Amino acid sequence: MDRELPPEVRVLVDEAAIRRVLQRYCRGVDRMDIELIRSCYHPDAVDSHGTFSGSVEEYIVWVLRVLGRYESTFHFLGATAVEFAPSALADASDPPDLAHVETYGVSFHRHSNGEPRLNLVTGFRFVDRFERRSAEWRIAGRTSVTEWSRIDPPESQWPLKPEMLTGRRDRDDVVYARPW
Repeated sequence: MDRELPPEVRVLVDEAAIRRVLQRYCRGVDRMDIELIRSCYHPDAVDSHGTFSGSVEEYIVWVLRVLGRYESTFHFLGATAVEFAPSALADASDPPDLAHVETYGVSFHRHSNGEPRLNLVTGFRFVDRFERRSAEWRIAGRTSVTEWSRIDPPESQWPLKPEMLTGRRDRDDVVYARPW
C-alpha cells in the first residue's frame, strides 16, 4: 500500500506513524503501562536515558523503578523533527525504513510530600533512531538529553478537590475506558 502513495504523501503518513509511537510512549510512561512502553521499541533497541544505558527490557525495569517514586508524571511533547535517511528518499519507489527523529519535551514529576527531588519539571530532548521493520515504525535507539530541570515548590501547586477526576498510573485510568 505504501508503494502506491505519492512520495510526498508517504512521507506524511510515515511521520504521523512515528509521532503516534512517541505519543504512545508518553502514555505508557505516565500510566506505567509496561506493554505500551515495550510496544514503542524494537526488541533489540538500546536506550540511553540519563544515568541509564541498556536494552529495552533493562530500561523498562529501570524506568518503572524511577517512576514509582512519584505519585504522578506528565510528559508533554513539543516540536518533532523527522529526517528520513537520504538513500531511501532518493529512490521514490522504496519507502524509507530509517529516520532520525529529534523531539523536544517537558516532563512534570509530582509527589504530595513536597520533597524537592520529587517535584520536578524537566526540559528534555529525545534523539531517536526509528526503523520500519515488518511495516511498523519503532524506536531502534534512543538518547535522552536533559536540557534543564527545576524544582516546582509545593506552595506553587494548587490543591485539587478530592471529588475531581485525576489521572491514574495504571490501566484503570479513564483513557483506557474507551466508549466503543
